[in-house]
Amino acid sequence: MDRKEQWRRELTAGRSATSETARANTNDALRTAVLSHLAHSGETTVCAYVPVGSEPGSLELVDGIRERGCRVLLPVVAGRQPLEWAEYTGPDSLNRAGFGLLEPNNPPLGIDAISTAELVLVPALAVDRRGVRLGKGAGYYDRSLPLASGTAELLAVVRDEELVEDLPAEEHDVRVHGVFTPSGGLIRLPR
Repeated sequence: MDRKEQWRRELTAGRSATSETARANTNDALRTAVLSHLAHSGETTVCAYVPVGSEPGSLELVDGIRERGCRVLLPVVAGRQPLEWAEYTGPDSLNRAGFGLLEPNNPPLGIDAISTAELVLVPALAVDRRGVRLGKGAGYYDRSLPLASGTAELLAVVRDEELVEDLPAEEHDVRVHGVFTPSGGLIRLPR
C-alpha cells in the first residue's frame, strides 16, 4: 500500500470514529469560521460543496454562504473530466447523484465556471503545512483546481487533527492557500 492510501485509510477511520456530537460541534465551528471570513472578504462567488458522510462541513454552511449574498456554485461530477459546476439556489435545488453526492439540478455551467469564483472551498481528508492536500483519490479536484482564477483563494475545510506536518505529494497535486479548522478558523499557508 502506498503512503497516500495509508493516510486515506487512517483519516477515514478517524472520521468514522467521531461521535455525532463532535461532528456537529466541528461543523458549527467551521460554519462560523467561513462566514466570519466572508463577512470581511468581499467575495461574491464561492465554489463550495455539500459534504458526504463524515466530511467536515454542512448544508447549513452552504446555505449561510448563500444568505450572505454570495453566488454559490456546487460541483457536478460528469465522468472523469474536471468537475462541472451549477448554481445552488437552496435545498430544493439539490438531487441525489452518484458517490452519495447531492448536486444542483440547475443547468450545468461547465468546467470553466470555477474561474468565476473568488473563493473555492475544497474538501480534503488532510492538508499539510505546505498546502499539500490529500483527497479521496479520484482526482476530481486535482483536475479542476487548475481552472480556478489565479487570484482565487483555495481553502480546504478540515478537522483540527487533519492539518498535519507533512503529506506525500506528487507533481500534479494543486496546493491550497489555507485551511479552515474548527479551533483555528482560517489558517493561511505559505504559497
